[in-house]
Order: sequence, then C-alpha cells, then structure tokens
Amino acid sequence: MRHIVKRAGHKEHFDERKVYASCYAACLSAHIKHRQAEEICDKVTRDVKKWIMTKEEVTSHRIFRKVASCLRVYDKDAAFMYETHRDIG
Repeated sequence: MRHIVKRAGHKEHFDERKVYASCYAACLSAHIKHRQAEEICDKVTRDVKKWIMTKEEVTSHRIFRKVASCLRVYDKDAAFMYETHRDIG
C-alpha cells in the first residue's frame, strides 16, 4: 500500500477515487461532456496509479502536480481548471 504525505504532515493510503473525482470535477468545470470526462479521468487515474506504484511515499503536492501534467495531455482546459481550482470536487 502506498502512502501519501498530506500538507498537514499526516499520512493516508493512496485513494485513486480522489484522483478520479477531482479530475472529473475539473473536466465538468471545463464543460466537457460526461462520457468524455469519464474516458479522460480513467486514463489520468491509470497514469497516476502506474506512477505512484514506483514510490513508497509521495506528497499530496507531488500527486497534484502529476495529475495536472497527465490531465494536460488529454485536455488543456480541464488541466487549467484542476490547477486553478484546487478545492473543486
């Protein structure tokens, strides 16, 4: 099980549902249709999971940056929404 070091310093287990949910919220904020948002978020979640499996521990900020960079590959507007509206979702 991979651990995430949160901003306050405590640790949590990695939860891919949180990645998917924040990605999905960003996609909807960028006016992407539901089906396309699901496809994008499936890909982003898969990419992030693959990346995080190479780490024992990672900060939530690094995950945030990784999600943003993966999302940028699939939709620049959604990536912008994700990066500038960190508390959506």
